[in-house]
Amino acid sequence: MPPTLALFLTLVFIVFLFRRDLRERPNITGAHWLPLIWALIVGSRSVAQWLSTLGLLRGSSTIEEGNPVDAIVFLTLIAAGLYVLNKRRVRLGEVFRSNPWFMVFILYCLISITWSDFPFIAFKRWVKALGHPVMALVLLTEPNFDEALTRLIKRSAYILVPFSILFIKYFEYIGRTWDDYTGIASNVGVCTQKNGLGGGCMIFGFFFFWHLLKTWKMEKGIARRDELLLTAGMLFLIGYLLRKAHSMTSLLSLLIAMAVMVLVGRQWVNKKLILIYASVAVVTLGAAELLFGVFEYVVSLTGHETTIAGRAELWEDLLAFPNNRIFGTGFESFWLGDRLQAIWETHWWHPIQAHNGYLETYLNLGLVGLFLLVGLLISTFRKIRLELLTNFEWGRFRLGFFIAFICHNWTEASFRGLGLSWFMFYLIAMEYPNVQFASEKLSSEADETEEDRELAYFPDKVQSW
Repeated sequence: MPPTLALFLTLVFIVFLFRRDLRERPNITGAHWLPLIWALIVGSRSVAQWLSTLGLLRGSSTIEEGNPVDAIVFLTLIAAGLYVLNKRRVRLGEVFRSNPWFMVFILYCLISITWSDFPFIAFKRWVKALGHPVMALVLLTEPNFDEALTRLIKRSAYILVPFSILFIKYFEYIGRTWDDYTGIASNVGVCTQKNGLGGGCMIFGFFFFWHLLKTWKMEKGIARRDELLLTAGMLFLIGYLLRKAHSMTSLLSLLIAMAVMVLVGRQWVNKKLILIYASVAVVTLGAAELLFGVFEYVVSLTGHETTIAGRAELWEDLLAFPNNRIFGTGFESFWLGDRLQAIWETHWWHPIQAHNGYLETYLNLGLVGLFLLVGLLISTFRKIRLELLTNFEWGRFRLGFFIAFICHNWTEASFRGLGLSWFMFYLIAMEYPNVQFASEKLSSEADETEEDRELAYFPDKVQSW
C-alpha cells in the first residue's frame, strides 16, 4: 500500500473512533482536552521533537538545556490547567490532606534542587513535572472521574496506537531507529525508543483488557456487541505493537497485572484480606529469588540475557559511584555533567537512566527520597485496598496498574520525568474529595461567561472517597 494512502486510511479510522466516542456524549467538560493533550505529548514525543522529525524545526535539544519550544508548550498547558483548577475552586489544603505522601514527595523534590550541581536545570525539570499533578487534578475534578479517565485513555490510544503502526510499517524514518554502534533497528512508533512504546502498550493493553471484562457484564444488545468488537480490535492492534516493540519488561508486567486483576475478581477471593495476600506474595517471591534465582530463570526464558546482563553491570557501577547516599544529587540531576560523561566512558550504549526506578530515585534523591517513595507506594496501596470494597471495578483497575507499575520499574525507571507511566501513576494514586457539578448555579450568575460555566465546579457537597 502506498504510504500516502495508508496515512489517509489511518486518519479516517481515527476520525471514526472519535466521532463514535463523541456521539456517546460522555459526561466530561471541555477542560478534558488539557490532560488529553498532555498524555499525547508525554506518551509519544515532545512538540520540538515532532517538529524536528517533520523538518519544521532546525537544531536539536540538549540533555542539559532542553528546547524553548517545549518549555513554552509545557508552561502553557500547566498555566491552563491551573486556570481550570482556580475556576473550580480547588483547595490546596484539601489536596494535601487527601495526598500527604504525594505532596511531601513533591516538596522534597523541590527542596533537593538546592543541593543540585545544576539547580536551574533541575528547577525547570521540576516545573515541567508539576504538570502531572495539575493534569491529574483537572481529571479528578471532572463531573465523573471514572468517565473522564476512561475517555482519556481511550482517546489517547485512538491516536497513539494507529499512528505507531502506520509509522513502523510505512514511515520508517519516523517509526524506527537504528543503533549508532550495532546498526540494529528498533521499532519505536510514535515514541523515541522501543521501551517507551512498550510502556504505552502496557498501559493501553491493560486498560482495554479491563474494559473488555467490564463490557462483558453489560446487558446483551447492539451497544455491547459493538463495544466488545472495538475493544477486541484495539487489543489486537496493541498486541501487534507489543510484538514489534520487543519490550519484554512491558509484556511481563502486563501479563502479571492482567492475572492479578482476573484473580482478584474471583468470588472466593476475600477483598478484605488483600493486604495479607499481597504480603504473602511479596515474601514468597523474595524467598524464591533468594533461594532459586527466579528472576534470572525468567530472563533466560525471554531471551534477554544480554540486555539484563548489561543493566546488571550498570547497576553495580551506579551503586559504587561516589554519591550522597542520604540526600542524593538533587532532583533529576544525576545524569548531568561529569557524572554522565564518566558513565558513558565505561558503557558504550550511553545510558541516560538507571533502568531501575528504585535505583534512579536513590541516585537523585538519596535514601530520604527512596523512603518517601516507598511511603507513597504503601499509601497508594491502602487507597486501592479501600476502593476495592467501595468501587470494585475501579479498585481492581487501580490495583492491576499499580502492580504493573511496580514490576515495570524493576528494569525501567518510570518514577521520573515526563513519561506516560508516571502520569498514569498520578491518576491512580491521587485523590480529591468528590464535588458536585453546579453549572446551574453558574448560569444564574450574570458575571460568569460561557467559558466559566464549561470549566468550573463548586463544592456544594464534599465527601471523601
